[in-house]
Parts: sequence; C-alpha cells; structure tokens
Amino acid sequence: MSSAKSNDKYQITKQLSQDIDALKKLLGGSADLNTSEAELSGVRCAVAAIEGMASAELLSELVLRPLERLAKEAGGSGQRLFELLTSGALLTADCTQPADLREAAAMMFSGFAVVFVEGGGAAAYGVQGYDKKAVTEPSSEHNIMGSQEGFCEALRSNISLVRRRMKTPALRLEMLTVGRLTNTDVCLCYLSGRADSRMIADIKRRLKAIELDTLLASGTLKPFLEGREQVGLFSEISATERPDVVCAKINEGRAALIIDGTPFALVCPSLFAESFRTVDDACSKPYFVILMRLVRYIAFFFAVIFPGLYVAVANYHPEMLTLKLLLNLTASERSTPYSLFVEMLIITVLLELMKEAAVRMPKAVGSAISIAGGLVIGDAAVKSGIISSPLLIIVGLTATASFVIPGLAQQSSALRLVYICAGGAAGFFGIAVVSAMVMTNACASQEYGIPYTAPLLPFSRSGSVEILSRKSRERLQQEHTVVGNYSENAPSE
Repeated sequence: MSSAKSNDKYQITKQLSQDIDALKKLLGGSADLNTSEAELSGVRCAVAAIEGMASAELLSELVLRPLERLAKEAGGSGQRLFELLTSGALLTADCTQPADLREAAAMMFSGFAVVFVEGGGAAAYGVQGYDKKAVTEPSSEHNIMGSQEGFCEALRSNISLVRRRMKTPALRLEMLTVGRLTNTDVCLCYLSGRADSRMIADIKRRLKAIELDTLLASGTLKPFLEGREQVGLFSEISATERPDVVCAKINEGRAALIIDGTPFALVCPSLFAESFRTVDDACSKPYFVILMRLVRYIAFFFAVIFPGLYVAVANYHPEMLTLKLLLNLTASERSTPYSLFVEMLIITVLLELMKEAAVRMPKAVGSAISIAGGLVIGDAAVKSGIISSPLLIIVGLTATASFVIPGLAQQSSALRLVYICAGGAAGFFGIAVVSAMVMTNACASQEYGIPYTAPLLPFSRSGSVEILSRKSRERLQQEHTVVGNYSENAPSE
C-alpha cells in the first residue's frame, strides 16, 4: 500500500500547479531546476529543464516558439494543444511522453525539456546542450595511417562516430541503464546477423543483473561481464578509445559497450592474440606485419620473463653464460651489498613506483619525475653500489618492452614479479612451473563460448595465420561481400 501511494504521489495529474509542485518536491527544491509558467491563448503551460543540461537556443527554437503558435491553433483547449505537441506537429525528432514524474526527472537529467500542459499531460523533447569534450586524437592508442579520431565522454557523440563508419541497417544500437543513482546510459552495439544471439542475450542479462549505485567508468563493468573474474589472470573484455577498432570488432561478430561519461568502449569477447595487433597492420605489407608482430611477441617475453630468467641463469645455471660475461657479472655483483634476487626485486618495485607516479601526476610534473627517477636509479644507484650495471640494463630493456603491449600492461607488471620470485627460488624449474600455470589459466579462460587463446588453442588453420600476419585480400573481400549482401537483404528479427 505504501509503495502504491508513493507511486501515485508522482503521477502526472494533468493539473499544472500540482504537477510542478510535485516535481519540485521530488527533486528536493534543487537549485538547477528551472521552471517557467505561462498562459498561451487561454491554456496554462510550463516548461521544466535542468540548468546546464539543455540548450537554451534549441529550447527556444524547437519548443517555445512552436508552442506559442500551436497554442493559437488549439483554440484554448489543453487537450488539443497536447495532441498537437505530441502527434500533430513536428518539433524535434526526439519526443516522448514520460509515464510519471520520476521518468520525467530522469529525462531532464539527460538534457530533455519537459512541457506540461494544463488538462493535457507532459511531453519531453530532446534539446541537449551540456558541455562536452570535443572529439580528439586517441591518447593511448596512437597510429600512423589510421583514423585520428577517438571517443569522447558524450554518449551520443560516440554513437555517431560508430554510425558514421558503419552505414548499414544491420548495425544495432540498444540502450540500457546501469546504476541506481547515476542511471548511466550504456549502449550495446553489435551487427545483426554477425553476432551470436545467445551472446547478446547473455550480455543483456548480465547488465540487467548489475546492482550498483554508481557507474562512473567503463572498467567498473568488467567484473560483471567476466564470468571468471576472481581466478582469471587475463581479461576477456578489452577497452578501446578508437571508433574504427569498435567497428572492426563488431564486424567480426563481437559486441561493444559504449558508456556515457567515459571515452573508453568495452569489446567482448577479446582474444590474447589481439593484444599484438594494431590499426596500422591493415595499412602495411604482409612481410612488415609479420616482422612487427614478432617484435611485439619478443617484447612481451622481455617484459614478463626476461628479469626472472636472468636471475635464474645467474644464480642456478651460470654454465649457460660465456666466461667473459660471467666474470663481468661476478665483478659487478661483488660491489653490491644485496643478492641478485633482492636487487632485482628492489629495482622492479622502483620501476613500478616511477610508472605509477608518472601516470598520476600532472603532465608538467610527470616529465620531471621521470628525469629525477632516471638520475636516481640510473646513475646514483649504480655509483653508490646498491645496484649493479648489468642489472640496470636488464630493467631498462624490460621497461621499454612493457610499453610495446599496452593492452597487457597489468598482466606484465604482475607476472614480472612472479617470474622473478620463481627464478630466484627454484631457477628454471620455478620458471617452468609458473609458465605452465599461466598457460593453463589462459587456456581455461572461455567467455561467451570463445576460448581466450583462440585460434591457436584450439587450433584453427585459417585463423592461426592471423597470429603473425594480417588478413589476406581474398578474406577481406569475402567479409565485405557478406556485409553487402546482408545490407540489401537484411533478415527480419
């Protein structure tokens, strides 16, 4: 009974004064609620909007001026004016009728203006005009010959960037809301006829089951979209700020989630091999693509295993080194007070400390921190005898290699420490055990019916070619032909 009374309290009663008072009470007399009441040709009307969310110019051109003209045609009838506002005249393309005042308030928070008509009801018009960042170059996914546009924080602008590249009726854009307090809009993008319907239904089910008060970042959705979040080392949900990457992924049958308020879209599912691909691969010769992907795989090896491998060789398997190199390493380590294992841990932690400081500090200060950290670790630490010179070269190479694969930066940092501990504790045996555990964890990851290690495990002859090389001309033409045929003969849903 109390719930029914609460709902009745916020129903649209078609009584102007009562509806406006109830709306103000619902928002607690919020200072950013603007309401304007007037009597037009004998009909009392009111317009409500949130300051800073609606454009005053669009509101005047698309709503207020036509409202005055339509009021004259209504002949003093509120019901007739409301019919003209909702179905008898074209004001804006985005026009809806809120079911109650709660829905009307939620629409105003998204930039709508709500028109109340005495004896008629309420209608909401999209006149969004809030401040937003312009479309700029992606900050974390640079390229040479690809698009220079990246997502911004405005959802509608991001959707338009995708639609402008995918001019096909097969593109589906479905809006969902996540967050009890924020009511954040989430757009699910996929290509009908390409994406698995069961996968799309599963994603919708997981999104609707989320019970969060706030959703302010795209990364917040990842744990809810991953089924193995607690035990999975690698994430099967990737993030990108490039609309061309989103279009390429949904063309392959994936699904993308664009979240309002963040410039990063989520793509699911994601594969391990895709972390080593870039946009420029499609613009390069196949032999150059093979070369660069080999370099990226080698960089991942250096970023993850090389420090631990160095510790294991120096401590347990010195016979693998040449005599001159072994003598140089021995002479360098004699001047340091700590063991090689402890040195490697110290300098690795200092490296992660500098990386975190460079990310969190302002750009003007970040470069100064990098210089100071390089001087402290690179020069002072070696001269004082805390760290040996060969060790500094190893860590410098590791730090450089870790920036080559930004999509696996978190895994690289964590696995690097694990391999150092394994190599320092048990040599090659420890590294082999950790490698087996990592491979088992990656092979066991399977989300939305697609293994994370595909197409290598399970092996696919056609797909495994793309691990080192890009798609052939014939395969690209086949995909484009399928899209063209589908666009002309789109099946009914």
